[in-house]
Amino acid sequence: MSFSVIIPARYGSSRFPGKPLADLGGRPMVVRVCERAAASGAAAVHVATDDERIAAAVRSHGYAALMTRADHASGTDRLAEAAARLGLADADVVVNLQGDEPLIEPSLVAEVAGALERRAEAAIATACHPIDDPAAAASPHVVKVVMDARGFALYFSRSQIPHPRGPGATWYRHAGLYAYRAGFLARYASLEQSPLERAEVLEQLRALWHGYRITVVVSRSEIAAGVDTPEDLEAVRRMFA
Repeated sequence: MSFSVIIPARYGSSRFPGKPLADLGGRPMVVRVCERAAASGAAAVHVATDDERIAAAVRSHGYAALMTRADHASGTDRLAEAAARLGLADADVVVNLQGDEPLIEPSLVAEVAGALERRAEAAIATACHPIDDPAAAASPHVVKVVMDARGFALYFSRSQIPHPRGPGATWYRHAGLYAYRAGFLARYASLEQSPLERAEVLEQLRALWHGYRITVVVSRSEIAAGVDTPEDLEAVRRMFA
């Protein structure tokens, strides 16, 4: 199996401007993400950005950077532009790895790419892990996913799904790691936003709304969360130290 990783990274952020360039053990965070992507066995790793500072930092550490438009509504839209500019074939598998995921397990990146390769009926592959903490399950900051008997996503929500009316409920936290075929990325960019996507602010609901299937890899271990705030960064810095 051959796949590419594209890492969307923008400088502007309402909560944490300049986040991709934050130092982690002597290297910018986005470069640490590139290292994890390269360790996954990806045939190619590219950073898609709208900021020359990020591109320069990536290139100075030996990785490829691609300049993209600044007006993309989502990271997936940025990914679609990057895949088109790279001239990828429709069947090529592309993994979308966020630029704030410096602790992602390389093996999980490869596993998600492989899940898409194996399931021709799926347009997207992604990942999740069980939630053990009821408070996390109830938090709107933790995205949950419910799946059918074959492991396809039924719905993603910030609400607590399934609702625990009885004992034995299992919740799964969705991790923002995706694999697509390049041909689907081109179609996705032209799909109309769905009411569900706007309500939950979850772009993967656009694919479900339009009838595309998402296969979900259930990780046996907890998937490390990304860096959303300066406080998150300090915690990750301690791990690197």
